[in-house]
Amino acid sequence: MARLTEQEKQDIIRYLEADKPLPDKYRFLLFEEKREVELVWNGKTNEVCNVVLPFQTIEHVDEPRADKDVKLQVDLFDPITGRQLKGWTNKLIWGDNKLILSSLKNGPLREEIQKQGGIKLIYIDPPFDVGADFSMDIEIGGDTFTKKPNVLEELAYRDTWGKGADSFIAMIYERLVLMRDLLADDGSIYVHCDWRVNSHIRMVLD
Repeated sequence: MARLTEQEKQDIIRYLEADKPLPDKYRFLLFEEKREVELVWNGKTNEVCNVVLPFQTIEHVDEPRADKDVKLQVDLFDPITGRQLKGWTNKLIWGDNKLILSSLKNGPLREEIQKQGGIKLIYIDPPFDVGADFSMDIEIGGDTFTKKPNVLEELAYRDTWGKGADSFIAMIYERLVLMRDLLADDGSIYVHCDWRVNSHIRMVLD
């Protein structure tokens, strides 16, 4: 432990008595031998979402094909009905990915995922602020109309961030922590990004 001045000792006691976190200065002074390189941003917290929400089936998209000669994958589908067998694979889940990841990590499906060795591959395509809102021009006859995204498309597909680097890092960090905890030991995470957030994401991944 580093030697502290009397003033520094008094400051630490004051923080502890007030039940307040110690400033980084004191954290590094007290544990100098364990000091490491660290990524810090405004609003950083070690707390990660631990919500567990039920998954509700809205629609089945795995109806059997009309062609009876097509062999279904036995491990995914019932050979008679064509319905998906019980399990966590082959699902398209609609919702906030942070809540979905938290539910997969902390909910009943976690055991099934671990039994199969964890998730082998995660690919994500977060917003990286190219400014696109996915409007498009459509020509009908001799006229050109601009098709604006509807409310759902605006939320789901626009590629703008605009809340500042701190909030972007906080958003991606929490989700990557959840993904890491679900990932198999030999699994991989691929993040699609460009120069706008490339350096930030690399540091968060490290």
